[in-house]
Amino acid sequence: MILTTLGLMSGTSLDGVDVALLETDGRRIKAFGPTGYRPYSGSERSLLRQALAEAVHLERREARPGVLRAAEHAVTLAHAEAVAAFLAQNRLTAQDLDIVGFHGQTVLHRPERRLTVQIGDAQALAKAIHIPVMSDFRAADVEAGGQGAPFVPVYHRALVQSLQREGPTVVVNIGGVSNITYIDGDQTLIACDTGPGNALLDDFMFRRVSQAFDQDGRMAAQGTADEAWVARALALPFFRLPPPKSLDRNDFAALALGDVSPADGAATLTAFTVAAIAAVVPLLPKVPQSWIICGGGARNFTMMRMLRERLAPATVESADAFGWSADAIEAQAFGFLAARGMKGLPLSYPATTGVPMPMTGGVIARP
Repeated sequence: MILTTLGLMSGTSLDGVDVALLETDGRRIKAFGPTGYRPYSGSERSLLRQALAEAVHLERREARPGVLRAAEHAVTLAHAEAVAAFLAQNRLTAQDLDIVGFHGQTVLHRPERRLTVQIGDAQALAKAIHIPVMSDFRAADVEAGGQGAPFVPVYHRALVQSLQREGPTVVVNIGGVSNITYIDGDQTLIACDTGPGNALLDDFMFRRVSQAFDQDGRMAAQGTADEAWVARALALPFFRLPPPKSLDRNDFAALALGDVSPADGAATLTAFTVAAIAAVVPLLPKVPQSWIICGGGARNFTMMRMLRERLAPATVESADAFGWSADAIEAQAFGFLAARGMKGLPLSYPATTGVPMPMTGGVIARP
């Protein structure tokens, strides 16, 4: 049975809420629907940054001490507003949708402690939008000993299968953290986080020039990357670990650039993200023939140029080149995962998160 799903995603880059409609049976994509976006305001981003700082002390996934309670309310309200605006803009009603996939905002990811925390009140959201909401996608995986991330490989596989390409293909999502999905035919599906995505760069831009991110990679394009610094950063043990492996947004936040210009700092951090993605190649079964880039990094022209240089002779293309929505893929993925969750299909696998067996997941809140 084909379901009409609405996926919602608020990523580690803290930019806002992505919304995407998808028609799917949980195995194949029947049709892409419209997409939408509700940016976080400056005050909302500030509140979320405070929540990230406070979340490092969490011991229980359901605890919401201090600013975390206010942040959860803000996240829930922002998602409700995003859905309401999306429905109005596209002349849809709640009755047109079967399920909403609500990821929430990750504030802590510590799978080694069997702890992953996404804030957002699914029950309150369901009541506000009058549509069933599936959330808590990662919890079962982490409780079973998996990494709980990356969590969209099954959707990446559905996208790549629609292309009917030969040879190994990698889909790279560059959000706050970068992750890859390696697809080779119907059987081989491998995934892992590769390292920082835009998080270090965004935080650097915010501190140094009060900009939320490096628009189009313009700042990095004016600078020179410190390749010795990048090489030292890549010497960290994480980069030698085989897949599956995952990261928290702030795992590399302690890396200090020193006294550098904004342009050189942006170039260095962009190069670090790219080098970390390239470093996964020796850990894969075969050298990929093609790379498809989605997420915010796909709009960073300097990052895309560096990726093409690092990964040659393989092809490196933006997801937009295939008619995919580079910005909405993660939102679409959580609509897809909601459909799979409703049908009891696995959301994660041993080779994607390290979970002992294929795992279902997701909890439904009804209006």
